[in-house]
Amino acid sequence: MKNIIKKIINPITMTHWSYDLLFAFPRILCGYFLAVNFGGSKFGVPWSPTGSPELGFLEVVEWFPKDIAEYGGVFAMFPVFFAWMGAASEAIGGMFLALGLKTRIASFFILCTMLVAIFFQKWDNGIWGMLPAMGFLWISIYNLILGSGRFGVDYLLTKKAFNS
Repeated sequence: MKNIIKKIINPITMTHWSYDLLFAFPRILCGYFLAVNFGGSKFGVPWSPTGSPELGFLEVVEWFPKDIAEYGGVFAMFPVFFAWMGAASEAIGGMFLALGLKTRIASFFILCTMLVAIFFQKWDNGIWGMLPAMGFLWISIYNLILGSGRFGVDYLLTKKAFNS
């Protein structure tokens, strides 16, 4: 069991620390933008321009499950579940990606969310409309394979836990 956990969280490091630093920039920026700009907007914000906090919260939260339900199939059966899972994978997964914490697990959930976004939401908008989701998909793919590198919490955890 220890070997399985080590394979999941132990990042691959490059031959020189400068390569790891260069490798960390897209991960950190992608995680930040995914958490703040994309995932954070899907969680309700208790504010309304009309002055009623409750109304503002409900207005923000309701649009995303309705959008998910329009995908049809299993998404129409459980739109609230998939809406919250998508928002959580973007917001929480984005924070984990930026920190380099549980990078491969967060990358897997981001990858799944971006595939759904590309094929179910952005497909009819053409390649230009798909570019943000495709960018997050590409970043999640290489972080799924390589992990956080030397500049992430995973590296510190595995170095201490497994004496790597």
